[in-house]
Amino acid sequence: MNTDSALLRLQTEILETIACGEPLVAVADLLCRRAELLAPAAICSILTVDADGRLHPLAAPSLPLAYSSAIDGLIAGPSAGSCGTAAFHNAPVVVTDIASDPLWADYRDLVGPLGLRACWSTPICDRDGRVVGTFAFYYDTSRGPDDLERNIVETCVRLCAIAIDHEQVRQRSYRLAYFDALTGLPNRGHFNEILSRSITEGESFGLLLVDIDHLKLVNDTVGHIFGDMLIRTVAERIANCHPSLTACRLGGDEFAVLVADCETHAGLEEAATRMLASVRGLIQAGDQTIDPHVTVGGALFGPDGLDGASLSQNADFALYHAKDIRRGGYVRFTPGLRTSMVERAKMVRAVDQALAERRVLAHYQPIVQLGTAEVVGVEALARMRMPDGRIASAGEFHAALADPRIAWQLTGQMLNQIARDIRHWLDLGLDFQHVGINVTTGDFLRGDLERRIVETFEREGVPLKHVVLEVNESVYMGGNDQMVPKAVKALRERGLLVALDDFGTGFASLTHLLTFPVDVIKIDRSFVSRLGNDAACDVVAGAIIDIARKLDMRLVAEGIETPEQARILSQLGCTMGQGYLYSRPCSMEDATRLLKLFAQKPAITQGDEDARRTA
Repeated sequence: MNTDSALLRLQTEILETIACGEPLVAVADLLCRRAELLAPAAICSILTVDADGRLHPLAAPSLPLAYSSAIDGLIAGPSAGSCGTAAFHNAPVVVTDIASDPLWADYRDLVGPLGLRACWSTPICDRDGRVVGTFAFYYDTSRGPDDLERNIVETCVRLCAIAIDHEQVRQRSYRLAYFDALTGLPNRGHFNEILSRSITEGESFGLLLVDIDHLKLVNDTVGHIFGDMLIRTVAERIANCHPSLTACRLGGDEFAVLVADCETHAGLEEAATRMLASVRGLIQAGDQTIDPHVTVGGALFGPDGLDGASLSQNADFALYHAKDIRRGGYVRFTPGLRTSMVERAKMVRAVDQALAERRVLAHYQPIVQLGTAEVVGVEALARMRMPDGRIASAGEFHAALADPRIAWQLTGQMLNQIARDIRHWLDLGLDFQHVGINVTTGDFLRGDLERRIVETFEREGVPLKHVVLEVNESVYMGGNDQMVPKAVKALRERGLLVALDDFGTGFASLTHLLTFPVDVIKIDRSFVSRLGNDAACDVVAGAIIDIARKLDMRLVAEGIETPEQARILSQLGCTMGQGYLYSRPCSMEDATRLLKLFAQKPAITQGDEDARRTA
């Protein structure tokens, strides 16, 4: 036999097999069979070595399966047979007499019944020199390798290294293509395949879409390292929640979870509740503590969608709705959600276009001194000029403001208009105290509200003492425990006043007065509308006014529509209010006329009057 030509044919055949994409186990099996043809006295075995130093059979076509199973998981060591020792020392090991060699002391009973007498094992190394496998020849006589067998083994070890390296590259590519690098969970592409397979096989399952609450805030306040830790921890907790759940990371803060063997909405809600509970629990990272929360929307295969696209979209509708009404909780899809979400999407597009075309306007509603009806300030309210010229109130496009991008852009345009309008009023010498500006949760979550306000009003030369930041309780509750109070504290230090808007409508308003830095309380119109007709309402309104007075806070009553309501409020001790009784929200031009006619005149001392005349 021409050894060189035989080895060249072996090498060519194995490399072609690798290039054709055959599985590693098939390549290894073929290599063993061809090696045994070239060396008829030998029985070939190929093992892999994992990162923990454990041996795993890859191919040994002439050895009994029971033997391969018995050595699976064997730990490489200084006396672990021929293969385990070769892997441990990264050096060939030749045992010519298994019966007497101490390396085989613990394993003779395995090979004795097989009639094996000798074993020569050579380590297989990757390009970095790390042992990734072993190639061995067993013999049924006590002997070592001859020159031909050494040449065969040298070629086979090199081919094994190529095949294993190719497999590792393939596995890395597979993981990059199908698994998320940060969490190790299946990624969006893999999720789509799993979802498609589940639908094709007609399985009963549900889909949960999960968002991590306030991930951006964590990234912005304590850094992306902690944000990544939050993502990894939430992923691990979801993945380990229950065997029926298959968690995938879609990207960013969003996960998809397939719930197997789920036939009812009740079962889907049970899985969501279990998952919500599993995510809870503080994450300690150095001296930082993160409190993880997620929001979940769910849809059931069949009733809520018969294909992947509709099922995913409906679960997304449910998640979007949950973030609006039940952040930190679960909402299931219902057909009505699709209609409302489609309408919201239309409104988002309409507002987006209005912002681009500068059709968002600032209108102003006067705030008056109840005793004199003099105007002491105004509240700025967003309006939108429709393509037909009609002016739409905020209520007509409020749903679009749930989109953080839209809300942020709208606030930016409103701030610019308000700053210009205040500058105009100051230039006219009009007397007014302040302008109220409403902000959203999205404005705080961006983390740049202070900078935007300061830069905008400085650009127009407007002192911040003329600005009142109006924050309602839903905004306060929309962030983590300290996000809004910290931002508000920084703004108050700049000279702004802060009003707690719609006071009395939230479930913890009185508690917030103890922790929230507030200068002004605005009594919600729902109390004002019942004054004089509801004794209990009169008592509650009186208590709110008394509390504000004792806490040295200013008070404004909203929604005053009748003289009787104004009279009762004055009797209860409220001094300022706003509502249709005095004026509806109006354009900047109309607000200017109102200020000229009805603005509260500051008290002027004789010294001030003399100074004014001198000037």
